[in-house]
Amino acid sequence: MSFRVGVDIGGSFTDFALFDEASRTLRTLKVFSRPDEPGAEVLAGLALAGERYGIFPEDISYFTHGTTVGINTVIQRKGLTLALLATEGFLDVLEIGRIKIADMYNLLSRRPAPLIPRNMVFGVPGRLDASGEEIAPLDEEAIKQAVKRAVAADAEGIVISLLHSYRNPDHEQRVKALVEAEAPGLPVFCSSETWPIIREYERTITTIIGAYVQPRVAHYLGSLQQALAEVGVAGEPRLTKSNGGVMTAEQGKSECVQMILSGTASGVIGASYVAKVAGIDRCMSIDIGGTSADVAIIMDGEPQYGVGELIGEFQIYIPSVSVSSIGEGGGSIAWVDGQNVLRVGPESAGSSPGPACYGRGGDRATITDAFVALGAIGHSELGYNAVQVDREASRRAVGELAEKLGRTIEETAEAIIEIAVSGMYTDVSALVSRFGIDPRDFSVLAFGGAGPMLACFLARELRMKEVVVPPTPGVLSALGGLIADVKNDFLSTIYVEATADAARQVADEFRALEERAVAWLREGQGYEGEYELIHSAEMRYRGQSFEIDTKIDSEAIANAEIDSIVEAFHKEHERIYDHADRGAAVQIISVRLVISGKTKKPEFSKFPLEVAPAKPEGTVPVWMGGQARDAALHHRAKLKPGHHLEGPAIIAQEDCTTVVPPGSTVNVDEFGNLRISGGGEA
Repeated sequence: MSFRVGVDIGGSFTDFALFDEASRTLRTLKVFSRPDEPGAEVLAGLALAGERYGIFPEDISYFTHGTTVGINTVIQRKGLTLALLATEGFLDVLEIGRIKIADMYNLLSRRPAPLIPRNMVFGVPGRLDASGEEIAPLDEEAIKQAVKRAVAADAEGIVISLLHSYRNPDHEQRVKALVEAEAPGLPVFCSSETWPIIREYERTITTIIGAYVQPRVAHYLGSLQQALAEVGVAGEPRLTKSNGGVMTAEQGKSECVQMILSGTASGVIGASYVAKVAGIDRCMSIDIGGTSADVAIIMDGEPQYGVGELIGEFQIYIPSVSVSSIGEGGGSIAWVDGQNVLRVGPESAGSSPGPACYGRGGDRATITDAFVALGAIGHSELGYNAVQVDREASRRAVGELAEKLGRTIEETAEAIIEIAVSGMYTDVSALVSRFGIDPRDFSVLAFGGAGPMLACFLARELRMKEVVVPPTPGVLSALGGLIADVKNDFLSTIYVEATADAARQVADEFRALEERAVAWLREGQGYEGEYELIHSAEMRYRGQSFEIDTKIDSEAIANAEIDSIVEAFHKEHERIYDHADRGAAVQIISVRLVISGKTKKPEFSKFPLEVAPAKPEGTVPVWMGGQARDAALHHRAKLKPGHHLEGPAIIAQEDCTTVVPPGSTVNVDEFGNLRISGGGEA
């Protein structure tokens, strides 16, 4: 037997997708996450796979997983104590940033304290101009003294980010050599090596975040490698990356910045695959786990990409799947503030102690407890029987809030859900405005342990086309990691006018990037299969402040067809902003190359539709829409393609529960997806 295993470590549960390469079938399971001992949940899940399915470590030929170790390190501020070596005269780069108010709707908001305080920033005398030419040599003695001061201040690592190093890395490389000679063994991180983008602050903060998380990520990955080897998993484990691809765990130890959004990207890749297979051309994925709710836009089966995603309180400027956090997860805690107003989140009960209904010591009401108290959750095993739902515990927890508010338990529980949905509605409205889309034209693909529980209520408020719940929604992020391609981004900043003379330089830069990319894939990743190259350039009209990443045809590059390259930019500008100025001068700021080595994908079986009403297992009493109702109870495993049913209904399965409000209709499509339409009652 040979199995490919994908793992996603979430705040409450760790999910497993196990793909049998011989039978082309998929099996799934969940175990509780272990934030107190990261990695222990992986071994626990592998042990459970042996007990439940007879799948043992020696049967695993490919192992990949997404992790939140990096992002949690930033959020919790538990990373390295760093010093920054910056160009003399530019020591306030982190304090100045982009001079943006932290919350544009709150004039009293404060910007977060930098990850490197001002007293740990040291000046480097020496200067390059904007073309990369040296206009002042490095003062090596001053650099040595700066390193000594940094070491005396207990710096555990040094970041080097000098002006214009994206054009010429020589100064940074020389400073790095001096640091290594002066403080042997001290980790050193150069911005020109991490991600050599234009703009001083963006390049600096990206390098700092990568350096800040490096020791914890490297320790975690080393421990995971050792543990997997000890239990008999052959081969190098792989990590999901922020850009939706995968890389080896060994590479992840040194290139931590590339996998900082590892977990969230996996879910979007899984959702994109489901959308493509099901023929959903306009899709909004919503991943609701135990601690957060994340949303992404998927067009024609492809996720949207961008830079500047938030990592805790800071933006990071590497290519990544564009994912936005829009609210709380199923474990988010409800509470009453000093003004006797009911609130939800951001604090989460996590996996330990978890919601009150888990029976693991939690006694505070969460969103999950609200659904349990209303009778919508708890009619089958939860989390692959990891949890036996205690409804009375949920009612006690919600009851404490109800007493403070002077309302019934049912009214309070429903209010908790309404508040959670309201927060999501506000954030999604801002997101669709940014993308310029109409949510009424979109399907929402719900996954994560709590996604199908909340999705119908959110879709109703947004008047979305339908809700789609895949066959294994609770573990879709694990599946996403399993099917992600081996992928990497390469960039060179050239900053030239888009003229005929520059076309040859563009071709030369792309040729150099292609050589690096193929070497990375073949030698660094051990991948011998076919690969795809995607060429693009970050371009703008002269005088604009920011660029647009524009795909370029490889033949236009090879033939130095500058007119074709410029016209591609005009069309992209017109697509985004509805206008283009073909008479204006165009600048090419950077050229980018993405290389993807294709991995094996599970084949979702397509079944003939046998149209018939679904027969419920019975009815259960629930409170929905402000009144008591009887909801039909269905087990997902018994719903076949072509079956249909009406809400109110509860659809239970091993990894989650789908709540169907009154007025909604559910149809099971040929791939086993639930297609829920009708919007339900307001």
